[in-house]
Amino acid sequence: MDDLRSAPPHPTGKPPAASAGPAVPSGGPLLSHETLRSNLADFALAELVRQHRTSFPPPWTIESWAKLLIWLALNSGCAGDTASLEAFAASLGPERSGRLRCLFFSREFEAAGLHLVGDPAEGQVLVQGLLPAAEHASAQESDLEPVAAALDAVGLTALVVPDRQRWQRRGGVVVISFR
Repeated sequence: MDDLRSAPPHPTGKPPAASAGPAVPSGGPLLSHETLRSNLADFALAELVRQHRTSFPPPWTIESWAKLLIWLALNSGCAGDTASLEAFAASLGPERSGRLRCLFFSREFEAAGLHLVGDPAEGQVLVQGLLPAAEHASAQESDLEPVAAALDAVGLTALVVPDRQRWQRRGGVVVISFR
């Protein structure tokens, strides 16, 4: 309090009026405790998915996604029985579960500025990023080298159609079917 008393006078010569409530950040109103808890849970779950998505073989499979969910459930205090695991899945809700699944099946290949999404339930891998423009739906062989390198780096090469002639360019995205 002594620091406040020794502060320079207010430019108008009058002290500012007392605030009726807590300070509000310049970005908008304060978030509720419930919103903050939810945001923290989303952040923590996303970080757990990022850190452990390669821990459950075989990679890039529904089986590995299920193993991660079971691991999360068990480490959250759930029993290993079917009813407990189903209750855990229901507690995530479809929106949060969908976001986590998308994150689980996504990778960044920073060396080429590419983003890969390969959910096996979708039947294809989507590669987005800094790709040369193509005039045709199918990309040129040399244009696909960074894509092939990214697939190899994240362990998808053996799971997708190897024939690059069958890889399709749709706008700025290369679409590659799973085998």
